[in-house]
Amino acid sequence: MNEVRIDKWMWATRIFKTRTIAAEACKKGRVMIGGVTIKPSRMIKVGDVIQVRKPPITFSFKVLALTERRMGAKLVPEYMENVTTPDQYELLEMNRISGFVNRAKGLGRPTKKDRRELEQFTGSDFYESDDDFDFDFDFNDEDEDQ
Repeated sequence: MNEVRIDKWMWATRIFKTRTIAAEACKKGRVMIGGVTIKPSRMIKVGDVIQVRKPPITFSFKVLALTERRMGAKLVPEYMENVTTPDQYELLEMNRISGFVNRAKGLGRPTKKDRRELEQFTGSDFYESDDDFDFDFDFNDEDEDQ
């Protein structure tokens, strides 16, 4: 076996959970060889260095051996070497430390901490006093008229 499809190899070496996810990553431009995005059908050979972008970092893997069969996690080091640069791991650590502080608008639910800060900002009096609002209008009156 001189060459293997990249989607099969990434699935076999447990980079992705399913072959479909591996193929989707290729189609979305998250898998590169030499900085060039590739298709799932691209054939790889021993010695290729594959970059896989899983935000926030880009992992790099060197192909040591080829396989099309999924293997146990203990066998993976025989087939690939993780050559990801230390600066990428620093990015991951920085992201972990910062948590959701720099979360962009619309990305997920607010955390408990966010909720507490919002309540502190608006003040708890805001929710407790009913005197500020006048809700004498009864919605049921409208239905009785008809």
